[in-house]
Amino acid sequence: MSDMNDSSININLLKESVLKRLCETLDKANNKGWRKLGEIVKNDKRFKMSMDDMDMCSLKVLEVDGSPSRVMLKHMGDQGCVLGDLMGFLQIMGHTDALQCLKPSGIQILVHPQSVAVSAGHNLRLSCCAVGSSHVHFQWFRKTEEVHHSCSPDLVFSPVQLKDAGFYICRVNCGNSCEFSHWAQVDVLDVPPRYGLVSLPSEGRPRVLIQPQAQRLLVGDSLFLECGAVGRPLPQYQWYRNGMPIKKATKRKYNVQCLTAEHQGRYRCEICCNDERTWSNEVDVIIDDFLINDQYYSLEKPYATDKVALLMGNLTYRNHPQLKAPMVDVYDLTNLLRQLNFKVVSLLDLTESEMRNAVEEFLSLLHKGVYGLLYYAGHGYENFGHSFMVPVDAPNPYHSSNCLCVQSILKLMQEKETGLNVFLLDMCRKRNFHDDVMPNVMLKVTANIVFGYATCQDAEAFELSSSGFTNGVFIKFLKGRLLEDEKITVLLDRVAEDMGQFDPTKGKQALEIRSSLSERRSLADSIHPGEYSHPGHDLLWIKAHELPESKVLDYDCGVQIKMDFAAEFSNVLVIYTSIVNKPEEMLSCQAHITNLPPELDVDPKLMNKETVEATGSFLLSGSLPQHCLYTRLGSIQKLRDELAFTVSLQVQFKSLDDMVEWNMDVNIGKPLTAKLDLNRPARKNSCQQTCLMPHSPSTSPSHSPACDRRFHSPSLCSPQHAASPYLNVCEPQFGAVGGHGYNLGVPMHGDHTYMCENVQSSPLTAQSIPIETTDDMEDMQNDFMSSLQFYNRPC
Repeated sequence: MSDMNDSSININLLKESVLKRLCETLDKANNKGWRKLGEIVKNDKRFKMSMDDMDMCSLKVLEVDGSPSRVMLKHMGDQGCVLGDLMGFLQIMGHTDALQCLKPSGIQILVHPQSVAVSAGHNLRLSCCAVGSSHVHFQWFRKTEEVHHSCSPDLVFSPVQLKDAGFYICRVNCGNSCEFSHWAQVDVLDVPPRYGLVSLPSEGRPRVLIQPQAQRLLVGDSLFLECGAVGRPLPQYQWYRNGMPIKKATKRKYNVQCLTAEHQGRYRCEICCNDERTWSNEVDVIIDDFLINDQYYSLEKPYATDKVALLMGNLTYRNHPQLKAPMVDVYDLTNLLRQLNFKVVSLLDLTESEMRNAVEEFLSLLHKGVYGLLYYAGHGYENFGHSFMVPVDAPNPYHSSNCLCVQSILKLMQEKETGLNVFLLDMCRKRNFHDDVMPNVMLKVTANIVFGYATCQDAEAFELSSSGFTNGVFIKFLKGRLLEDEKITVLLDRVAEDMGQFDPTKGKQALEIRSSLSERRSLADSIHPGEYSHPGHDLLWIKAHELPESKVLDYDCGVQIKMDFAAEFSNVLVIYTSIVNKPEEMLSCQAHITNLPPELDVDPKLMNKETVEATGSFLLSGSLPQHCLYTRLGSIQKLRDELAFTVSLQVQFKSLDDMVEWNMDVNIGKPLTAKLDLNRPARKNSCQQTCLMPHSPSTSPSHSPACDRRFHSPSLCSPQHAASPYLNVCEPQFGAVGGHGYNLGVPMHGDHTYMCENVQSSPLTAQSIPIETTDDMEDMQNDFMSSLQFYNRPC
């Protein structure tokens, strides 16, 4: 906004309302109009005003709403004409009316109302602050109509309703002069009841409340997509189809009147608010050719009624070697699957009961036609064709009773009549000789199962030894392919080929694929909710990913602390605080989080750090604001009650030598997966329990099985153990492998930890078959196992 008291301002920077009044005055005048002004300017050597320029101005009278004066003034401003020059020209002309247009009004608007998007039912305030040479008066308008009883600087909606949406402006009067504020748009969202009253997010951070919906339409139908976010200032929208921006699709509602086959594709909307950007869900719009008996007909590929993924990464083991890669692997896979519209639950470091409860919650999200994906990274083993995932609290040695059987989970998924069951197991598949119990899991014969094993049977999966955080070998190559719209078995086969070209693991680790998939189902398939869909499934997932609202803490000393939250995983919360107001009499102040619940077991040395990396959270680096203090809370699922803590403010006043401290208690409820109470006792008898058949006692030594994500090389072992059937696992070696600069870590189990090599599994005897198994059940099981297509790559 220009200052009318500043005669040195370029006339192109004058307020639009001033220029409009001035141009109307000059356009209407005859002897003292724009032509006269042009003749005077022409005689001033500082500016050029040729006959061609005058002719160009005169042509504007032929246009609707064309203004010759506007063109002339812009031409003058482009040459450096300032307000003082223009007023001098008008004084020479004796044009008092034009000079009156440039006279300062004596009103200065300090704060203009700001456009905003808000949910219905929320309280809203639009503000205009102005000063004048005498007392100022305010009047609010909605478009051209006065808003009744709105003669104060604030226009308050308590609460705001759908009918209040529109454009607002405030007129400020001072004596005989008036000024208008900027226009402010109020966008009111009609959100579903499940959101309740949604408060405005902090400035610049839009929050999406209305998501576009997938649709199946016919050629010639109309398409309507809607996206809505609350935010201040008003969020800006841009619609995309198949990853490309759609021209002129910059409103939150997108319409196409007459659809053609070209309109089919994947749609999503980009929402921007200041420098913050977020995205809506991506949805599929399918255009069919015809409809017969209420059935759509096209050659469209299969689709899912929903897509749900459970990702578990165990790395901080209590009794076994710790790992690094699962954290990075789960994080990268989470971001990729979300781009494919999966509902993702990502969890780190789960105990046995927590893993069982997490799987139970995962199963509750499944129903008919859903694509279910389970990814696990951590220690594991395979006995009798059954895979076992090892919790972080597993004893040393561990048995099947301490672990989760993957095939048992598959059986429960089959009962949900899912459309696709995908298991990505990033773990070792060595035999566990401490566990001589044969599982008895009877699976149905279904043509929708895919297993992607990170390594071959009786082999190990690798981590790349590194000073930082890197992916495991499997995810290193999977993440480059996962977004491809290919049949999942084709995609995994390409990953296997990529892994086969990786020198550090060539001949040591190879991807193995087992599948009974008969249709061309892809992880990128579209979602079309079916009759079995239930809103409760979405609510359960939403509940597990709710972050606490931002908080502003007001201390009695005048300091204001802002507290925000971010989720690194579904059970890892990052709290970051910043000082937004510090009185001048203070030299410095710091706010530290203290008194966290003991079950979270947070190292005080990693709290209240100046960088998020210093807390151990390397994956959020660059995505959080700077100049904050960060605290990372892992294992949120262990919370027994609401998350309550103390924010201790320490202030150094200029006039005092000693620090002064204020404390404030904060309660943010149960964030993220803490709401699911995963730490409750697991119901082993009802969920994921494998039917077991006892065998003869194990005769192997009393040591932990070497079933870790590691590389074992006999050449690295001590020669004194060469004659033993159990080879000692030696200290880590960090030499480069394969000439590519990669190192394969060799984690140490302990001084008496061994690894069994080249042990052949003993054939199953009659005693191995559970007594309740009938010939028909055995035949059905054999038929199912035969139906699995076995893709084997040499280990």
